[in-house]
Amino acid sequence: MSDLVRRLPDPRVSSDVPTSQWWPPPALDAQWVLEHHMDFDLYHVHFGFDARSAADLSALVDALRRYGKPLVYTVHDLRNPHHHERGLHDAALDVLVPAADALITLTPGAAAEVARRWGLSAYVLPHPHVVEEPTLSRPRPVRDGFTVGIHLKSLRASMDPIPVVTALARTVRQLPEARLRVDVHTDVVSEGNRNYDPDVARLLERGHREGLFALSVHDCYSDDELWDYFQELDVSVLPYRFGTHSGWLEACYDLGTTVLAADCGFFDEQRPCFTYHLDEAGLDEASLATAVHRAYEERPSWRADPRRRRHERVELATAHRAIYERLMR
Repeated sequence: MSDLVRRLPDPRVSSDVPTSQWWPPPALDAQWVLEHHMDFDLYHVHFGFDARSAADLSALVDALRRYGKPLVYTVHDLRNPHHHERGLHDAALDVLVPAADALITLTPGAAAEVARRWGLSAYVLPHPHVVEEPTLSRPRPVRDGFTVGIHLKSLRASMDPIPVVTALARTVRQLPEARLRVDVHTDVVSEGNRNYDPDVARLLERGHREGLFALSVHDCYSDDELWDYFQELDVSVLPYRFGTHSGWLEACYDLGTTVLAADCGFFDEQRPCFTYHLDEAGLDEASLATAVHRAYEERPSWRADPRRRRHERVELATAHRAIYERLMR
């Protein structure tokens, strides 16, 4: 089904930049709007402005206003998970949120924070499914035991891996037939890489050597590899000390993997999950242990119904089109 909304393809930075490499989107530049204003009717921002200053974004807004182009902004992150300090993202939000002709976010809690900080209302529309068919409907494999996983990726600024991994190792080893699996990208444990962290590397090497957990070091998974990974886990633990929403949580919900998320954001409003207390002040290890024990004992079957997910996507497309049409009028 088509929603009859034509979305322009992302403009290429240049022909010699790999399509897999992230780059500040050219369409977020005011000059791009000046050169392409005849090509679009409405401008919708989700992500990608990490490298843009508040001044850059103000110029972008001015260019949109110059040509009468409505701005829609979906507030995914009220705190940027890639920034150690919040100032740069806050400054960007202080430009984009008040300038938007319509605001969208994923959860009531995030909408309430938007109202508190800027006095503005946001539509609350859930995140659509991340996993596509046929994997969305693929049965979970039948396995013995109970596997808890934590993936450190390339160590986002929002992660607090050392206390969480240490606490998980203590808790999981107490559970019969349970195992802990720790995944990390190669750049975190390989000297000379930008994301190399010697403290994390030592912790992982020692824990693996002492049999506290199984360690898997690899480069970034493809989508298919990531879906397989999720279905090898009973539980996925998110070690986020700050955050708002999570695409990782959505994918786990699509595939039936139980999530343990910190209570620092609005993860538990986004999809069903267990929570524990972790924020920038530190980890409450007892709350994490309680969450692990609950997941182990209850074994919840929190998996998206594929038919409902497909219907939800149609509902979301319809809702977005209605917002666009209202602004175009």
